[in-house]
Amino acid sequence: MKKLGMVTLVLVLPILWFSAAGAEQQEKQEGKKKLAIRKAVCVMHPTKGSEAHGTIWFTQQGNEIEVSGEIMGLTPGMHAFHVHEFGDCSAPDAMSAGGHFNPDKQPHGSPHSKERHVGDLGNIKADDSGKAVVEIRDTDIKLTGAHSIIGRGLIVHTATDDFKTQPTGNAGGRVACGVIGIAKQP
Repeated sequence: MKKLGMVTLVLVLPILWFSAAGAEQQEKQEGKKKLAIRKAVCVMHPTKGSEAHGTIWFTQQGNEIEVSGEIMGLTPGMHAFHVHEFGDCSAPDAMSAGGHFNPDKQPHGSPHSKERHVGDLGNIKADDSGKAVVEIRDTDIKLTGAHSIIGRGLIVHTATDDFKTQPTGNAGGRVACGVIGIAKQP
């Protein structure tokens, strides 16, 4: 009887081990699927005294993030457009969103500069009706990892980013603020 018990134990233990290892592998695969964020969204709301509002989408396209959408209620002309460090639009002037998202501690620059804040997305142009159509491709912002913009603030400013004044680009006040969140995945 003892011999039969040992044989059973020797046969069952590898099966249990392989089952546990398989379940662990499946959990890791499911975890990777959950982390595969391919799309984010930001609903922009006006700051005090502004009428600027809209929706911006962030979509993973290979190694780039496609930034697209529309902002309405702007004054005609160029407006600085930045990802800010905090997803906090609670202050009437949106100063609660902090400064530009800059995890690498770089100087402010244009989206095409070698050295720039990760959140430096340049300028958007509002037409005579106050509508800006946003179409940007960027390789510095990410939807996961150290450069992830998820949970950060997106700001539209009153003025044009001059790409040289430190640390803000002389972009002026904030007319719209939104928090970037995970969108329903395609």
